[in-house]
Amino acid sequence: MEHELKDFLHYLTVERNLAQNTIISYERDLRKYARYLTHAEQIHSWNDVSRLHILQFLKFLKEQGSSAKTIARHIASVRSFHQFLLREKIAEQDPSVHIETPQMERTLPKVLSMAEVEALLETPKTNTPFGMRDKAMLELLYATGMRVSELVNLNLSDVHLTMGFVRCYGKGSKERIVPVGRMALSALKAYIEEARPKLIQPKKRANDALFLNHHGDRLTRQGFWKILKKLAKEANIEKELTPHTLRHSFATHLLENGADLRAVQELLGHSDISTTQIYTHVTKTRLKDVYQQYHPRA
Repeated sequence: MEHELKDFLHYLTVERNLAQNTIISYERDLRKYARYLTHAEQIHSWNDVSRLHILQFLKFLKEQGSSAKTIARHIASVRSFHQFLLREKIAEQDPSVHIETPQMERTLPKVLSMAEVEALLETPKTNTPFGMRDKAMLELLYATGMRVSELVNLNLSDVHLTMGFVRCYGKGSKERIVPVGRMALSALKAYIEEARPKLIQPKKRANDALFLNHHGDRLTRQGFWKILKKLAKEANIEKELTPHTLRHSFATHLLENGADLRAVQELLGHSDISTTQIYTHVTKTRLKDVYQQYHPRA
């Protein structure tokens, strides 16, 4: 069963050209599925899997306390895998057909107010190289709405200060060009010219990564996340933050100020506009909160 799983992951990498994080998610889900089938159902061939076995696996996930969102993700992974097995004639049937995805409660993304964003952006101490780096990262994230993974994967060659844009690569390595505002460009210029040279380790091989850590290597997503949590605490922001918070805030603030939904979709790199539409719900909710708070007869 392991051999077929490796073939599927190779297919996702080479033929589907999926992002590394997506492939890791598929692998994690499917290894859990394979372990369940082997140990709980005593199945050692994918051809022996039935619809009942999949339903039992989903029941097992629910008993473990998995959320509807997690179960839905597992179903999607299992379904894609069985379709692959059938298409490659490894299995004679697809037992995942007609397996229903659980109804998910649609949660609105958490966003910062404009005042909270201002407080966060002013927190890094720009009298140190690391403070200049942190300021540049936060300004760039809020100015472009890019994902954290896109931010940390930027190279120096992706930044065009004179033209005022950055080139980043989203899910599935899709390239997009994103304009950068004046304040973010100023923070970036200061970081690149003054701070970044001080973070380079002379004995290390030349590194084209835009944002460097204290070892002179590319800053990781986890490294950025630690920095963000520390700065949010210093800025006295009590809201629960995620690596996507500034991205959500970027989209919401654009729409609140009259931006076109299609333009926001392009800036975020969403392939489907329905993904972007969640932010219209956020702006409506915020308007309702403002009304309740300030209207004298609310």
